[in-house]
Amino acid sequence: MSIEKRKDDSSVNGALVKRARGENTDDSSALITLSSERTGTKNAVVGTIKRTSGLQAPVMQLTGHEGEVYSAKFDPSGQHIASASYDRRILLWNTYGDCENYGVLKGHTNAVMEVHWSRDSSQLYSCSADKTVCIWDAVNGERTRRWKGHNGVVNSCQVARRGPEMIVSGSDDGCVKLWDSREKYATQTLESKYQVTSVCYSDAGDMVYSGGIDNEIKVWDLRKREILYTLAGHLDTITGLSLSPDGDHLLSNSMDNTVQMWDIKPFAAAGRYIKVFEGAPHGFEKNLIRPTWSTDGTQIACGSADRSVVIWEVSTGKILYKLPGHKGCVNDVDWHPKEPIVMTASTDKSIFLGEVKATGY
Repeated sequence: MSIEKRKDDSSVNGALVKRARGENTDDSSALITLSSERTGTKNAVVGTIKRTSGLQAPVMQLTGHEGEVYSAKFDPSGQHIASASYDRRILLWNTYGDCENYGVLKGHTNAVMEVHWSRDSSQLYSCSADKTVCIWDAVNGERTRRWKGHNGVVNSCQVARRGPEMIVSGSDDGCVKLWDSREKYATQTLESKYQVTSVCYSDAGDMVYSGGIDNEIKVWDLRKREILYTLAGHLDTITGLSLSPDGDHLLSNSMDNTVQMWDIKPFAAAGRYIKVFEGAPHGFEKNLIRPTWSTDGTQIACGSADRSVVIWEVSTGKILYKLPGHKGCVNDVDWHPKEPIVMTASTDKSIFLGEVKATGY
């Protein structure tokens, strides 16, 4: 295991961000220095960046996974990170300081596709290509529950926001299953004809949204155990779903190279489709790229096969940032719960933490 951050030594041709130092230095800012053998300059100060978070540096890189990183999530406190990978492991990290890797969760026998924290940060929920869904004790690293029931790769899992912490999972077997940590088997199974690639709970926990290779988002009524309605508009496989902080809107990413926003309030007067966000293309790898919302709901972010992360303003649909740095497809993005920090997980086996401009924090 190794943890790396952006190095403070000078590069031959390029700009590096350095922490400002000195007795009278303001720790909330960073210096940009430029070094070049061609120009003869050395550590020339060309500008400053206003610091907006408690990260040790404006950009931090976390390395230690031995395979593609498919999922990475902040815990509710923002102090810790869990990441899931093709290497069959879940790694636990500290968000601040040197971003130390303090834990490794082993037990899955195939790629770990998605991971989520419990509301009190004491547990982790994961799903895997080994056809299982698991619960982990985040303190001692032990697996406390392993559910078998799916007959295919479990692509996605999610935990309810309110009430009992029920878990929903979606699989290549076409089934959406609901799990209760107190029960040995699934409490509900919702069947469809096509592979399910992403699932998400409604804010109240009485509905589940599922997307798959049929290009539609299905809205399941858990009390009636049937499809309430569908959201049609994508032209290719749905790869990720994300519920807005207020629970009124749903974000969906698709292999048709668009991220779409939907009105999921009980009654939508003028239809449920709201707008489309473009600029984050998929690639030939056909990875399950998952979008996310900022904590205040004013921005959204999504990874891309072009190795960048795109951040849009929700109200205008305008691209605010297109952040480079990764050397492979960016599979997952998460927003820090308390600070303007964006975390990205990539096929290049690494994770980046980066500051963005504060909006309402």
